[in-house]
Amino acid sequence: MYTPPHYSNNNIEEIKAFLKQNSFGILINIVDNKPWGTHIPLELETDGQGNDILVGHIAKANPQWKHFKDESEVLCIFNGPHAYVSSSWYKEEEVPTWNYIAVHVYGTLNILSEEETMASMHRLVDKYEKDSKKPISLKNMSSKTLRQIKGVVGFQIKVSDIQATYKLSQTRSDDHQKIISELKERPDSGSQGIAGLMED
Repeated sequence: MYTPPHYSNNNIEEIKAFLKQNSFGILINIVDNKPWGTHIPLELETDGQGNDILVGHIAKANPQWKHFKDESEVLCIFNGPHAYVSSSWYKEEEVPTWNYIAVHVYGTLNILSEEETMASMHRLVDKYEKDSKKPISLKNMSSKTLRQIKGVVGFQIKVSDIQATYKLSQTRSDDHQKIISELKERPDSGSQGIAGLMED
């Protein structure tokens, strides 16, 4: 991913926190000589050797998994908030732009066993159910329901490289307060999110 130096974020702990909070990503590999992407939860975890990994699963009906090869490199893309920035908010004439957060994660993919895939499903459901009014657990589901595991392919990706772009008007410090105030007046979540990040 092309990232000008002033927009590059190299704070790995901040990036990991972002990935955990924005875990719905796009898994990309090559299928029949074309890029193929699937939108899925990709959970950042640590393996037994202390390596950062992403864990996920896709349906066996999705032909993407048939092109998974052990140790093949894949790309996972994660998006944060984004917002249009009008240059009418600047003190000097300039073209408009877009502020955003994007993180690209590269790594080598390995397919998980059915047992490992089921364990990852338990972790996934437990994570997202913990704040539910009436949390469910896979532990309480029938073996008939849980047989659906046979319809998915689980995998883990050993992270080899992370590239993070945090474009937050860093080159326009004189206009920061005006940009933030204008973004706050907009009702969309992207504008609100970018305003909050610029304030931080």
